Amino acid sequence: MKRTIVGAAVVAGALQLAVAAPAQAAPKIDPVKVLTSELARGKGVNVRGTAKVTYSAAEYISTTLDGTVEFDARGARAADTSQSLAYSRSLLARMAKVSPRETEALQQSPVRVLSSGQVSYVSGAVVQDALPEGTSWVRYGGTDVPSGNLLLDVFEPATLRALMDHRASWSGGVVKGTIKPKELARASASFVARYGEQWKKARGGAISYALRLSAAGRVERVSVKGELPYGKGSVRIQSETVYTEWGRQVTVLLPLRGEVIDQPEVKDEVPAQAPALWS
Repeated sequence: MKRTIVGAAVVAGALQLAVAAPAQAAPKIDPVKVLTSELARGKGVNVRGTAKVTYSAAEYISTTLDGTVEFDARGARAADTSQSLAYSRSLLARMAKVSPRETEALQQSPVRVLSSGQVSYVSGAVVQDALPEGTSWVRYGGTDVPSGNLLLDVFEPATLRALMDHRASWSGGVVKGTIKPKELARASASFVARYGEQWKKARGGAISYALRLSAAGRVERVSVKGELPYGKGSVRIQSETVYTEWGRQVTVLLPLRGEVIDQPEVKDEVPAQAPALWS
């Protein structure tokens, strides 16, 4: 399925807008400064995420991600992940009417995805039959390095700062809040890259979130719920991500050139875009 099936419409709060919290004493730990100290080439973190994208009671996609993200000074630099997609029967039936061959291929999970910059390398049953002898990966362009959450990239200092600034509460290591897509788009380059420039001027909508922080100020869990207009209806998103082993030594090794074939060379045999919502 094309990445745009989630597209610019993915996400925003089904919860009520949070009431502004009363003034609080300044915290001793600044999670943004803690994050910045972690962002260095060769360091990284383990991620494990789940998400559900719901178009109607009968039409939805469930997806999982498990792997490792490598950092540089700006945030997520590369990733090595295993990802899966599962579609409801009703959604599969509708997809099959438009693109039966691609729909059949997309049901073959999981896939392994190596991501770097705007390029992802995919292996697994979904592309296996299209691979020439001696190759193991299909290379897709126009992708993103997954942060482990479909909406909130907490590896971006500006994004984490925006979430902290829009918090409604901070208690027991849990930060809760609501942010409008327009406000998030102003802070998060990854949100704009994934969902489009239009969100900088969008009206309405909200993204409700909860961040669990360690005693040292590192993000350990991100939970998000949201709903936004999509077509003539709306789409709901639930996404939860767990982050472990901050600071571990990570080097994501990309495939050798001889092991790779570009998607346009096998475009009639593999999905048109990377078969993973997380890239």
